[in-house]
Amino acid sequence: MNRARRLAASASTGLIVLAATACGTTTVDKASADSSASASPASESCADDTTTTSTKPVSFKDGVGRQVKLDKPAKRIAVLEWQQVEDALTLCVTPTAVSDAKGYSTWVSAEKLPSGVTDIGTREEPDLDTLYAANPDLIVVEAFDADDETLAKLEKRGVPVMATRGANPKDPIGNMREVFSMIGKATGRTERADQVLKEFDDHLATAKKQVTDADLPTKDFVFFDGWLEGGNLTVRPYSKGALFTEIGEELGMKSAWTDDVNKAHGDGGVDPSYGLAQTDVEGLTSVGDANLFYANDEGAGGYVSALEKNPLWKSMPAVKEGRAHSFPARVWGAGGPRSCEQAIDAYVDVLDKK
Repeated sequence: MNRARRLAASASTGLIVLAATACGTTTVDKASADSSASASPASESCADDTTTTSTKPVSFKDGVGRQVKLDKPAKRIAVLEWQQVEDALTLCVTPTAVSDAKGYSTWVSAEKLPSGVTDIGTREEPDLDTLYAANPDLIVVEAFDADDETLAKLEKRGVPVMATRGANPKDPIGNMREVFSMIGKATGRTERADQVLKEFDDHLATAKKQVTDADLPTKDFVFFDGWLEGGNLTVRPYSKGALFTEIGEELGMKSAWTDDVNKAHGDGGVDPSYGLAQTDVEGLTSVGDANLFYANDEGAGGYVSALEKNPLWKSMPAVKEGRAHSFPARVWGAGGPRSCEQAIDAYVDVLDKK
């Protein structure tokens, strides 16, 4: 099962109910095949980019072990998932077609998607006619195994397909880096990819020192998001294996949503491939004195408003002591290096002031 379907049950930052709604109402932009030719790379840092682009043939194994061979690096890539859209833009490559452009722009702020890029519909069911009309020379998808049904469907059309692994709970940051580097290799932008990843490493190292030097009452923490459905508030703690949890731990904190806590208070409703759990507000209180961080729904879904009115939430030590903090809106929890840098900054902006 690919990530698009898994995200229907286990999205990252933001409300999956809203994200799924955005996907479901996306209209397909029947743009011409050269619609993105004039769209400039939107990453702010690309204006000053001096890295080179390789023109040599490309050959490597993708995220599920398939051999990818290109006579030359891809220039017109179609991208079916948001992390890879973000990654391409960071690499100064504007995709020729993407899935759910509206949803991307709603939930991801690390890189702005230029206008003029062909929208091929939802991530779950892209419009293949529109996809191939955009004349891509490489299609980038997410998958967990080589037998993924999406891969089989796309491979019939004769355009090279590259699969990137949706997540790896054993090494979330490593998987983020691998996906980014793979797109860099496929597009001849390895030099740029290496530069960006070094910037990420330096950013993380500097932030870690800031958090280490901060005088925190506790280093325990949990990041969570949630949603309202039928008036019921569901909380989704990010546990071991989640990207934002590993970032917090790399900064020197300790995840409070442990396996033992999850066994006692989680309801098992989320796919563990993404390190995401599921509980209610009462279950969340099991993290005790931990620092609390949570996704900002911008008031659109109502879960934050409902949370703030809940007596159990108000009774939690972190809330009473001013240690419960909302992340900025639209920090995508399944993103690339730039989204991860946003998450690092969100943690540090709070912790460094303590």
